[in-house]
Amino acid sequence: MKLLLVEDDDSMARALHLALERRGFDVEVCGNGTDALQRLRHAPPDLTLLDLTIPGMDGLAVLQKARAQGVTAPILVLTARGAVGDRIQGLNAGADDYLAKPFDLDELEARVRALLRRAHGDADMALQCGRLRLERDSGAFYLGNEVLDLTPREQALLKALIAKPGHAVPKERLFRLVFPMESAIQFEAIEVVAYRLRKKLAGSGVSLVTLRGLGYLLKAEPASH
Repeated sequence: MKLLLVEDDDSMARALHLALERRGFDVEVCGNGTDALQRLRHAPPDLTLLDLTIPGMDGLAVLQKARAQGVTAPILVLTARGAVGDRIQGLNAGADDYLAKPFDLDELEARVRALLRRAHGDADMALQCGRLRLERDSGAFYLGNEVLDLTPREQALLKALIAKPGHAVPKERLFRLVFPMESAIQFEAIEVVAYRLRKKLAGSGVSLVTLRGLGYLLKAEPASH
């Protein structure tokens, strides 16, 4: 699922970008209202996270203009304005939900998934590669009907790979998702996580493939007859 994060605070934008990508979302960041409205009109995401206090055009104006111009994708307002009147104003302008800062990341993820579920239906909330399945609503991985026991780092790596089965994901991107803001970790640590994950997938019919110089990909092996 593609998310548009409209946030002009660089540190907040970076932190949310990393946290949401680690949870399996494809995130694009925009820092001002004018650009945000253009992207909503011409390349609408599956869901937008919109801060109200942004330069160029404030969030309420973006919200009102986007709805007036036919943008129907869910918009979740994120803002420090927590008063009841502000929440009502945002919802009346066309927001689907409202979350006041500071907020818990687990609550943010739950609200995002609830809005996506409402907009796209439950069928869109699962990703699959062969017998391996990610239930994005719960975040759990299954091999057939069995839950796959994964560490948080293994889960972060597998989420990034199952989002693009059969396509290489660069090692640098995977490292950022698996070890966000952990500057003391050596780059080669991603290989250790990949090795452990490969062992857990052994015999499942799903392979984690190393592409030297490119990264890793996930692929389902052809079924034998």
